[in-house]
Amino acid sequence: MVRGALRGGRPMRGGIRPPFKKTFVPRHPFDLTLAEVVFPKVSPAVDDSALTAALLKRNQDLSPTPAEQTAIGNLVTKVQAVLDNLVVAPGDFNTCQLEEVRQVGSFKKGTILTGNNVADVVVILKTLPTKEACEALAKKVETDLKNSMKTEVLTKGEQHTIQIHDRGFDVANLQAKVRILISTLPQNIRKLEPEIHLDHKLMQSHLAAIRHTRWFEENAHHSSIKVLIRILKDLTKRFEAFSPLSAWMLDLIAHLAIMNNPSRQALPINLAFRRVFQLLSAGLFLPGSAGITDPTEPGHIRVHTAMTLEQQDVCCYTAQTLLRVLAHGGYKHILGLEGNTSIVREMSVWNGVVVSPLKPVYEKPTDKKEGDLEEDIEMIENENEDVGSDDAAE
Repeated sequence: MVRGALRGGRPMRGGIRPPFKKTFVPRHPFDLTLAEVVFPKVSPAVDDSALTAALLKRNQDLSPTPAEQTAIGNLVTKVQAVLDNLVVAPGDFNTCQLEEVRQVGSFKKGTILTGNNVADVVVILKTLPTKEACEALAKKVETDLKNSMKTEVLTKGEQHTIQIHDRGFDVANLQAKVRILISTLPQNIRKLEPEIHLDHKLMQSHLAAIRHTRWFEENAHHSSIKVLIRILKDLTKRFEAFSPLSAWMLDLIAHLAIMNNPSRQALPINLAFRRVFQLLSAGLFLPGSAGITDPTEPGHIRVHTAMTLEQQDVCCYTAQTLLRVLAHGGYKHILGLEGNTSIVREMSVWNGVVVSPLKPVYEKPTDKKEGDLEEDIEMIENENEDVGSDDAAE
């Protein structure tokens, strides 16, 4: 009897079945805040006033000083005025045409850290962003800045310099810096040629930065979110395991931790800080997790898929270790007020409780050739999709 045929020689309807294709079904990690109705607390609430005070103090330490704010604000105002004038009245400058000028990044969002006096401005060109056009625009901005400040008495620290790079160019003095990030209209992206124009991926990331900033202004303007973001940024600088988390990921997880709760009211900063570690420990940024969907990109892209599988694993087990330290009162070491980051690498004791750092779970396959892509079931979801860019400004 022929395979695929029924008795009597009649062929099966539809022929041979195609091989079964796996379907990716994302799961949501356990979230104690959302499950509080099902798991009511049986013990009295912990007095977290010391943690709250430490978080506010750390935020104050990380916030830029009034002098830093003034220095960067003045430079941004001057550069923005020059660029806006080129949009409205370019005069004899015809090397490129400016469509729009938008501030993006940490300075615009109000989450900038002290010592990082950098503001970001995206310039969208009507014309194609050639390397020559970028250089000409840099020279024009430099000339117009000097002309606008002829009557001012500048100190040595206020004198400007221009530096061109692959994203655009910088306008800087000894006190602050403004990064001019060049992009073009979305319909021009497909026309870009690598030999002539700036990198199309960078152009897309600069457009994404505008969308990120717009979303942040509309949804994440609560002061507690900005405080938490500033603290999380500091964590990514001090703990290597969190360094793959982009500024955009931090914006989204801070917003999730504070605003996504049954009451729809902002959680206190101490509860939100604990919740970040609880979510990461539960696997929020692991393969198979629903994670956080990028609200500015089509196609339900989960932001953590920009991380490698190894980075996702390290982020998770480091958060688990720190959550145990936090549960036993070691918040000062986590915030950097005391001690160092060795608590994620070495055994530590907190009020008689031993916390041993966890070990990696993910093992990189050894039978794959060098250069082969790591396969994972979540790649089915991302098939034929472009992963959204991180915030270009950070």
